[in-house]
Amino acid sequence: MEKRQLGNSDMQITTLGFGAWAIGGDWAFGWGPQDDADSISAIHRALDLGINWIDTAAIYGIGHSEEVVGQALQRRTGSTYVFTKCSRVVDEKGMPFGRLKAESIREEIEGSLRRLQIDVIDLYQIHWPNPDEDIEEAWTTMAELQQAGKVRYIGVSNFDASQMSRIQAIAPITSLQPPYSMIRRDIEADILPFCAENNIGVIVYSPMQSGLLTGGMTRERVANFPPSDWRSRNPNFQEPKLTRNLEIAELLRKIGERYGQSAGAVAIAWTLRNPAVTAAIVGARTPQQVEGIIGGGEINLSNADMEEIENFLNQ
Repeated sequence: MEKRQLGNSDMQITTLGFGAWAIGGDWAFGWGPQDDADSISAIHRALDLGINWIDTAAIYGIGHSEEVVGQALQRRTGSTYVFTKCSRVVDEKGMPFGRLKAESIREEIEGSLRRLQIDVIDLYQIHWPNPDEDIEEAWTTMAELQQAGKVRYIGVSNFDASQMSRIQAIAPITSLQPPYSMIRRDIEADILPFCAENNIGVIVYSPMQSGLLTGGMTRERVANFPPSDWRSRNPNFQEPKLTRNLEIAELLRKIGERYGQSAGAVAIAWTLRNPAVTAAIVGARTPQQVEGIIGGGEINLSNADMEEIENFLNQ
């Protein structure tokens, strides 16, 4: 699989990374029940197929995702980059909220290192710029953690261009992690150009729009989401958007047939065609799901494919 340099770092990362949100299990923003053995097998299959980095967060499963990632990596030899995030904590009811105070971030990183069973985090990211007024304090703390050797590189997630501009003077930003798919393209206007101009790597999440563009989503499946699956409350999975999104997935399925690949692989490859995008995070809960989307890092969509997709999206 192709590798690209991530921003100002020395890391050459594969164009696909394993996303560990969905393996966090049941919590307020979980994906429903999940078997840890399946999760570990999925991670191992991703590494077997060439993926060399995993992205998780302390909030996923309230620490459980990091624990599973740590367990999976303890059973493997070789080098895998580990990326995780801070700044989301839970209240007494288990609901997430943002906290960017220095003391909180220092507490969070110790928990992440313990759960992941590692000494140094390769990329530590602020998960959300919330509360906005504290992002300078948080970024100063992140830079101090880097200087102390707790993390190798520091990045942000879900920041806009103005917020990144505010913190750049404190310390360089290695990467941004924004949502990006052909259903959600708002970062194309300002955020991606800013990253390209400032040598900030971009690792996009939800390139398959949380499963909508995999080719395996159906109305019946959506109707049977358990209440614990956050997608059951998301407008993209409800009418009138659902019908349109499934039509897009059908187009991607047809294009994928030309390459012997899935609709999801085409959705991923589409994001990687943007020159400002370094890599894409792909979530999977089983080895079979990994196998269905690994082609996203191998397809080289033609100009004609891109034009066909663009024309359809503009209808």
